Amino acid sequence: MSRIVQHDDFALSRVTPQARKPWFGIAVQRFGQVSALSQFLLGATLGYSMTFGEAVLAFLFGSIILEVIMCLVGFIGQREGLNTALLARWTGFGEIGASLVGLAIGISLIGWFGIQSAISAQSLDALMPGALPVWVWSLLFGLAVTGIVAFGFLGMQWLANITVPLFLILVGWSVISELSRHDIGELLTGPAPGPAMSVWTGTGIVAGGLIVGAIITGDMTRFNRSRADVVKQTVVGVTLGEFVIGLAGVLLAHAAGSGDIVAIVTSSVGLVGLIIVITGTLKINDWNLYSSTLGLVNFISTAFGRHLNRVTTTIVLGIVGSILAAAGILGQFTQFLTVLSVAFPPIAGIMVAEYFIVRRWRGELDASREKGLLPATAPRIVPATIVVWLISSLVGYFVTWGIPSLLSLFLSMVLYVIAGKLGLVRGVGSAATRQPETGDAEPTQR
Repeated sequence: MSRIVQHDDFALSRVTPQARKPWFGIAVQRFGQVSALSQFLLGATLGYSMTFGEAVLAFLFGSIILEVIMCLVGFIGQREGLNTALLARWTGFGEIGASLVGLAIGISLIGWFGIQSAISAQSLDALMPGALPVWVWSLLFGLAVTGIVAFGFLGMQWLANITVPLFLILVGWSVISELSRHDIGELLTGPAPGPAMSVWTGTGIVAGGLIVGAIITGDMTRFNRSRADVVKQTVVGVTLGEFVIGLAGVLLAHAAGSGDIVAIVTSSVGLVGLIIVITGTLKINDWNLYSSTLGLVNFISTAFGRHLNRVTTTIVLGIVGSILAAAGILGQFTQFLTVLSVAFPPIAGIMVAEYFIVRRWRGELDASREKGLLPATAPRIVPATIVVWLISSLVGYFVTWGIPSLLSLFLSMVLYVIAGKLGLVRGVGSAATRQPETGDAEPTQR
């Protein structure tokens, strides 16, 4: 295997058996992704409007939904050893559809990368007021994450091994410091301090809060060695992340009678609270940049026939995102990014329906996987998929009852299966696949 391809983190090729990782290390990364600051905020939101028991049910049901989606999508990524944007070519989207998937992932996650960098910059400014302007902190934080992600999965594993234990220690410290002033029994059994929220609504918030991460889970599970490893790292990472961090947020919200967790943490434990904000943001932001890079590399490869180097693309995207964050521009695009996120659930629905049920291109994936290569050709465009994707995304955007993200996901699965049964799922045009220059092909893990 070529060292260049391995350092490129298999952006345009299959992950080989030799590059697969033990499940526990990946579980640490998954936990770091789930146990970010946003999960703390989510817990506070639920705790402000729900009793502790109701919040537990919301986290339980939401976690089950997420874990089922992550496992299904993760199984595909693990078996094929392909990232989400690349895999989409043979799971219903064709080259043009896959390029749109890659572009959507690239734009959405680099936007969130910049926004998270700006949030951390404000925390750093509060930590060391006047030391540097906020825009400089924003730039430095973004560039630091960029440097780590440039090393690929290995660098991100190193970051997780440091930040995840630190984050847990600091969260534990802040929770104990705040809760020591209150009666734990009253917090566990008392009413919600704010306006009531139903368990069903809370479940929707929990599931929707991590739905984009669930859709791109193949970017992570392609490094797993077996389906069992996918299940283990998903259950351990997501369950601990949701319950440990989320329920800590619930208790803090009950103790302080507020849903503003950042204000609670920073006011109760000061310096430690600010470090919590920074470490919690750091671990999610590396995956924002990583998956954004994979999406853009695949978009450029499909749309323009040019194979970008992942490391170089990471550095360029990281610098651009950091500069935009420093300029305060990305804060204006939060609503746009939220709207864009409705396009993600149907991607998972279509991929799962194609791979496990319709199986129009499954045979080509199976045959090429034996040789450690990509399928020789890919459909240029699959019109039925584009229609299903569009309809399901619009339903997810305009329908507000239930859990819109899950509604659009299941709708896309149903519509795609129906289209497959009617013979409408077929490619228009065909394009030869450029195989990565890896020397002698090696069979991938089945």
